[in-house]
Amino acid sequence: MQTATKAGKNYPMPFVRVELVALCVIEGRLQVLLGRREEEPYKGRWGLPGGVLRIDLDDSLEAAAQRVAQERLNMRLPNLGQVAAVGGADRDPRAPWAMSVVFRSLVQADLEATPGKRVQALNWRLVSELLPDNPLAFDHADLVQHAVRAVQREIAEMRFPMGWVPEPFTYGELQALSEAVLGTSLDKVTFRRRMDAAGIALPLEGQMRAGGAHRPAQLYHFTPEPTP
Repeated sequence: MQTATKAGKNYPMPFVRVELVALCVIEGRLQVLLGRREEEPYKGRWGLPGGVLRIDLDDSLEAAAQRVAQERLNMRLPNLGQVAAVGGADRDPRAPWAMSVVFRSLVQADLEATPGKRVQALNWRLVSELLPDNPLAFDHADLVQHAVRAVQREIAEMRFPMGWVPEPFTYGELQALSEAVLGTSLDKVTFRRRMDAAGIALPLEGQMRAGGAHRPAQLYHFTPEPTP
């Protein structure tokens, strides 16, 4: 454990990591990206991509998260958001007290991540399958739930992370993605009314998407965010 000096005294410092929870709706169900660990502890076990905070390399927590994403996934992640900081004893056998700063990213299904440093393989796993009898490394199943709850709050409030929804989209497509994240059905009329009232999407004039047996649906794109 590291120490910090203040007024001539040494204070133990925690072992600090960042953990990445990349979430995606695949085939209508919410899934999380996991990596198979190449080294101990928990060698061969599935867990979240993550790494140690490096004060010599990282100017901020988000910079640390993007560095770890590049090292573990060979790519940067879109719309990274910090959702939790979890700490305590007995979380990591490498240290008597460990802290994890958890970031979430909502990604599209064509994410081009490949196994990086200390990662044997990557795989998508249904969030609903992360059960106590099929544990992940460390307390990562709990960290996934932290991220999922945060994302569900965002979607319930119609705050859609940038780059998560393929554009253009129909209201029906956006509703289906929202339902997959929330794990519940939404009333079609209420959803459309809330979208219109929020003013976060604009119709693309004259652009429709054929819906098979259904009539063509209006295409939308998100309202551009104002330039600072």
